Amino acid sequence: MSIEKGRILIPIARSTISRALGREMQANEDAEWLRELGACFVTLTQHGDLRGCIGSLEAHRPLLDDVKANAYAAAFRDTRFSPLSLAELDYTEIEISLLSTMQPMIFHDEIDALAQLRPGVDGVVFECAGRRSTFLPQVWEQLPECGIFMTHLKRKAGLPPDFWAPDVKLARYTVNKWKESELK
Repeated sequence: MSIEKGRILIPIARSTISRALGREMQANEDAEWLRELGACFVTLTQHGDLRGCIGSLEAHRPLLDDVKANAYAAAFRDTRFSPLSLAELDYTEIEISLLSTMQPMIFHDEIDALAQLRPGVDGVVFECAGRRSTFLPQVWEQLPECGIFMTHLKRKAGLPPDFWAPDVKLARYTVNKWKESELK
């Protein structure tokens, strides 16, 4: 993925959030590839700390619509945070992660599953007992060991850290990502 895609996607996300806060901002939405189905996560940070992160795990709408919807949701609907204010906008950094197609993992037990994970490369979806969670590949930066990564993924799903069951499902994906500060 080219850096040029990031230079188109980031301003779309920023203009969506800006307009919702009453600050008009234009972004180029003409690229044909924006009309193709795509799944992305929009992550907002402030001084390196998470401020919102919402995304789609599977492509179900045009990428343009997905970026706009997830940017808005990351800014105003992430239940872990209060809605973003206009005063915060100028020091809020945007990162967009464009997801690959989900690949189901085949494993015999947790040890086998952990052995298949690629730290720093795989985003992982954990599903079991009606619960689901995911971590983007960027989370490996904070949780570099497979066992600890999986423990936190289970906790995020609302399950105990030592939970495992025969019906656990895992899937992985990769991302192409662009951070606003790296595009300037």
